[in-house]
Amino acid sequence: MNSKILLMDGLADAVGFVGGSLISFWLGRLFGFDIFDAGYSNTTIAGIVMVGIGGGLGLQIARRVRATQRAKQARDAEEDN
Repeated sequence: MNSKILLMDGLADAVGFVGGSLISFWLGRLFGFDIFDAGYSNTTIAGIVMVGIGGGLGLQIARRVRATQRAKQARDAEEDN
C-alpha cells in the first residue's frame, strides 16, 4: 500500500478519535459529568464512559469518511482510464 494513503488513514483515525472524545467530553461537562473530579463517583464514571464512546464513534465516522473518499478516488481513476 502507498505510504501516503497509510499516513492519511492514520491521521484521519487520530483526528476522528480525538475529535469525538473532545465533543463527548464537553457534552459530558454540559450535563454535569466531570471526568476530573476527585475519586470515582458515578458522575465521574459516566463522564469517562461518555468520552470512551465518543472517541470510538469519532473513529468509526472518520474511517467511513476515508473509505468513501478512497472509493470515490478509485472510481475517478477508473473513469480516467
